[in-house]
Parts: sequence; C-alpha cells; structure tokens
Amino acid sequence: MRRPAPALRLAPALVAAALLVGSGVPAHAAPPRPAPTGAPAAGAADPTAADADLEVAPDSPRASVKAYLDLCNAGDYGQAAEYLDVPAAAKKDAPLLARRLKVVLDRFVGVDLEAISPASAGRRSDRLPAGLEDVGVVPGHKPDPVRLARRPDRWVFSRSTVEHVDAWYDGLEDRWLRERLPPGLLRSGPKGLPWWQWAVAPIVATLAWVVGRFLSFWTRAVLGRLAARTRTSWDDLFFEKAGPPLTLGWALVAVYLAMPWLPLDVGPRAFVETVLDAGLTLALFWLLLRAVDVTGERFLTSPKTKDEPSVRSLVPLLARVTKVGVIGLGAAAVFSVLGYKVTSLLAGLGIGGIALALAAQKTVENLFGSISIGVDQPFRVGDFVKVDEVVSGTVETIGLRSTRLRTLDRTRITIPNGKLADQRIESFAPRDRIRLACVLGIAHGTRAKDLRAILTGCERVLRARGELHPDGVVVRLKDLGPAALDVEITAWFETTDFAVFQRIREDVLLGFLEVIEGAGASLAGPAPSLAATHAGGPAKG
Repeated sequence: MRRPAPALRLAPALVAAALLVGSGVPAHAAPPRPAPTGAPAAGAADPTAADADLEVAPDSPRASVKAYLDLCNAGDYGQAAEYLDVPAAAKKDAPLLARRLKVVLDRFVGVDLEAISPASAGRRSDRLPAGLEDVGVVPGHKPDPVRLARRPDRWVFSRSTVEHVDAWYDGLEDRWLRERLPPGLLRSGPKGLPWWQWAVAPIVATLAWVVGRFLSFWTRAVLGRLAARTRTSWDDLFFEKAGPPLTLGWALVAVYLAMPWLPLDVGPRAFVETVLDAGLTLALFWLLLRAVDVTGERFLTSPKTKDEPSVRSLVPLLARVTKVGVIGLGAAAVFSVLGYKVTSLLAGLGIGGIALALAAQKTVENLFGSISIGVDQPFRVGDFVKVDEVVSGTVETIGLRSTRLRTLDRTRITIPNGKLADQRIESFAPRDRIRLACVLGIAHGTRAKDLRAILTGCERVLRARGELHPDGVVVRLKDLGPAALDVEITAWFETTDFAVFQRIREDVLLGFLEVIEGAGASLAGPAPSLAATHAGGPAKG
C-alpha cells in the first residue's frame, strides 16, 4: 500500500471515493508489471526498444491480444473465446472463460499492448521457448504467468493460462457482486471504472465526508486544547478556521487507507491514487490559505499594529499578495501531481510572459501602484481624501488593481492604482484639529470704540470654548474695505470629527452675531461678507 502524500477538497474525493466499495476482504496488491520471464540483466539492451520501430504484424502477439480485448469490450465473448486454447471438453464454457479472463487481466495485470511484441514470431530475447510469449503475472503466494502460445494463424492464451482462469476469478473479492449485477453496470465507464462504481460514488463520497468531519472535529478538539495552553492566540484562531480543509484531508486519507480493500483494477487504481495525491496536495494549500488569513487577522488585532496605522493598511494588501502566491504554487503542485510537466509549462509561460506583459502594461502598472500605495501609506481604508482637487470621498477598498471611494453623494468612484499613485492626494484623517477661518464684514459707520468691543467680544467667544486650541487664535481688523470693515478670525478646535466641528462652528458664529448686535453694530448689507471656511472637508455622509 502506498503511503499517503505529505498533504491533507471534496471534488477530488467525489471521484476517488467512488471506489470505496467492496466486501471488506483485502484485495491483492496491484504490483507493477514484471519483466518477461528470462528478461535481460540490467544494462542489457531493452528488447521492447527494438520492437517499438516494428510494424504490428496481423498474426503477432500484440495483434491477437488487441483483438481479444476489443471483442471483450464489445461484449462479444463468443468470438473472444477464439483467442483461448480451450480444451475440447470445456468448449461450451469458452465464452464464460473469455469473460472471466478479461476480468482477471483488468484486475491484476493491466495489459500494456506496447509491451507485447508486434513481430509474428514473438520476442526471441525473453529466454522462453519458441512459440511462447509472456503477457504478465497474476500475483499470489506463487505468481502465475499469463502466457500466449503460437498457433498457425494467430497467438492464443495458452492452455495452462486457461486452466487457471476459474481459480483466479474465484479469488476476486467482488465475484459475488459481479455474478448478480446487470451486464450494463459491469462495463467500464470513464477512466476504466465500472458503471456500478460510478453509481455508488455519491453514497461513498458522503460516507467519506462524514468520516472526515468526525476526525476533523476530534483533531481540532485535541489540538485546540494544546493550543489553549500556549501564550499566543494564533494557533487558537487557526484551528477554528481549519475545519473545512481538515475535513477534506481526513476524508481523502480515509479513502487512501481503504485502498487495499477496494476492488479496483490496475488502471483505475493508479488513476484513483493520482487523484487522491492531488486532492491531498490541494487540501494542504487550502490550509496554508487559512493560515494566511489567520496571520493577517492576528496582525490587525495586535496591540503593536493598533499603534501603527500604516501597518494596519499594509497588512490586507500583503495578505492578498501572499494568497495569490500560495494559489499559484498550489496550482503548480497539483498539476505536477496529476502528471503535467510543470517545468515545461513554466518555460512556456516565461516565453509568453513577454507578450503578456506588453498586453497587460496597465495591469502591471496598477499592481505596482497598489504596492507603492501600501508601502507609502498616503491614505488608509476609512480615510476621507481629496484627489487632485477633483474627487473627494471616503476610501472603501484598496485592491490590487484599483481603489474605491464613496463620495458625499453616496456614489462610488473607482480609480486605478497606477494612476492614483502619481496624483496629488490630500487626506483629512491625519489631522489632529480643524481650523475655523472667517471674515466678518462690519457695516460702515461703526465707531472705533464699538469695533474694539466687537474684536474683544469675538475673541472671548472663541476662548470660552473648551475645544479651542490655545495657539493660533487670530481676531484682527483686516481691512477698511469699500463695502465693509473686514474682521479676520482664525482659530483651531481640537477635534477630528467633522460633525462635532459643525456644531462648534454654529455656536461660535451665533456668538459672533450676539457680540455685533450687543455693540450696536451690524453686518454690512445687503450682501454681508460672511464666509466660514475650514481646512477639513465635508461631513462624511
């Protein structure tokens, strides 16, 4: 039995678990094809290499075996029996023997036509007597060879091979089932699996999944208790999220461990083992993806990260890049397990990479722009920003290709990162206070004494606010304009919440009006020059 791959998803299990059907009796291990009897020693020339260049003769061993297999696959066992050396007394049972021999060959031998001689006389370098040809062996306490014998017009399975067919067939663990299923269900379906095994695939897959869920639960329960004793919380979070990939891994392992008891033919067995290896590899990289998610969440909740806003914005971007890398490596590993030449694939991608890069310049530009934004940290998710004095909004998402802003009108603007990285960006989030700046236009005719009272009163209104920043308070007569006496007012308020600043600004402006009215003055009319501005931005609506 092969050992499970060093890895731990349900789609591969659905295919592999279709074979988890049998009587519970261990099946014979399917050994690799042995060399023909009397094969040359190591280092000698391979006789099959010389046969590879020969044309297949109509009366060769390969042609006879192929004709026999084709007739059996078509269900014509009467004609297939012509390729068996059946004793005269057993002629009436010849079709049955032909069918049973086909089952035995599929189960234990797995005939490889390319390994059978295409010459009329057979392979003369196998040290067998002339007129005999080895096809394979049936494993057991004493392996029995499956041989062909030469007849005047064709090669047939030898008398000794035919005499062993019933004994070999009786040793099949699923013989009872084969004798009672309809012939249509016994025929081979996709990948060589009989249709009856494909029919029970959903049931077996469900059973394997239940076993996987059970083992995954106990695995996380045991390891979770061990993780609870550690000081870090990373392992606790990881085992909470590792349930699905562990379930998949244990389901595939359950099928893997049951392989010796499964009634599988040689070809389907190799296919199932390959699918299991690919599924286990896929489960491993699924676990790695969960580990990346947990690591990102752990960094975001870390006390050190909370004190570093730039790191908090960089972590999600790094997590996405890491996950893309893990997915790429996982895909390469799975394709490699499935038998694809990954090196050739990567080489082809390298050659086509130049053309792809030329066709995807903007995509690459946006990718590097996202990295630049992540490293430079001009803004973070949740910040209110202004881009080139044209676009303003709250940052919702910083992706690998673009950044999305939510405007004050509740519309969404998407800006490619490559373009955004080169633009002037004003972020309102880093500010520690908001500025109030306004000019009061006092009507002409106001006496200097009253104007001084207005200046003093306005400054008093400002300093009465507890949110006022003590430095930078300006209340001064700015200009004797043709339309009004301009009073310049500037002050900072220690708040970063624009809604709070709006309430402060309202109270302060009303206080200014009360001071002006108390001094017996008024604002210049009919269009008073009153403008309240700030260095903040509109409310985040």
